[in-house]
Amino acid sequence: MTKKRGLGRGLGALIPGDDSSSDTPQGVRVVPIDAIQPNPHQPRSVMDETKLAELAASIREHGLIQPLIVTEDKGQYTLIAGERRWRASRLAGLREVPVVVKEATPQAMLELAIIENVQRADLNALEEALAYRQL
Repeated sequence: MTKKRGLGRGLGALIPGDDSSSDTPQGVRVVPIDAIQPNPHQPRSVMDETKLAELAASIREHGLIQPLIVTEDKGQYTLIAGERRWRASRLAGLREVPVVVKEATPQAMLELAIIENVQRADLNALEEALAYRQL
């Protein structure tokens, strides 16, 4: 079986097993990155360009680990959640990205985008150091 290219090695490269690790998980599609447009209801108005470049470098090296969440209309997709990952994937030169397609009204898209941004809690310095030590 040939490995899929364009998404990087991803998490499957870290997990031993057969070649099926390159298959996309159930419910995840791979779509052209140019078929995705940003969420018009994105609550994050400012993105740190340095951090975006760092994320792009990580995606180039490891692939996009977490799929984007999108809605679909006639083969075109609109982001619900994952705009930083989408932008960084574009910077990284990916042509295709993994997505999970959900149905959502404009109100639900706004709510989900807010929830995704509010629920995220970065690791504190100690947690990050301990995680690196485990590597």
